[in-house]
Amino acid sequence: MSRRTDTPDATAQETTALPLFRRTVRPEWIDYNSHMSEAFYVLVFGYATDSMMIETGLHAGYRESTGCSLYTVESHLRYLRDVAVDAHLVVRTRLLGADAKKLRFVHEMYVVGASDDVPDPADGPVATSELLALHVDQRAGRAVPFPDAVRDRLDGLTEEAPEWAGRSIAEVPALR
Repeated sequence: MSRRTDTPDATAQETTALPLFRRTVRPEWIDYNSHMSEAFYVLVFGYATDSMMIETGLHAGYRESTGCSLYTVESHLRYLRDVAVDAHLVVRTRLLGADAKKLRFVHEMYVVGASDDVPDPADGPVATSELLALHVDQRAGRAVPFPDAVRDRLDGLTEEAPEWAGRSIAEVPALR
């Protein structure tokens, strides 16, 4: 069950250090199985990454002035529950760690009852994404260190990893 954000509730603010990202599932995102197609989970998570970049100082102005941006180099997506048309999505983003040139972070996608609700973590996410990104100087074509101010912001937003982070895809035994 989700909670309304218009009621005073300290736990709603404590659910994330970064602002929640919100979208509503569009009819064209629905596939032949009558639920959100896998490509659109990736799209929503991509927009949530863009939102995280804005909040951490890696916004359009930064990219224009420095020629640097984040490049995703690895991701692991888990599809946990079907999502229907017109569902209100909320994505919580957590930064798990940064070093000189790399950033590891996760997204958790929830379905909530109304567009201004916050997710109840007890309900569990409908999908998750874990990503590793490099800070790349696009002009030089290589990874470069984050500026100190950005690195300090990233460090200040770092949270504990959820229990599911760091998993890999399970082995499937070969047929004999």
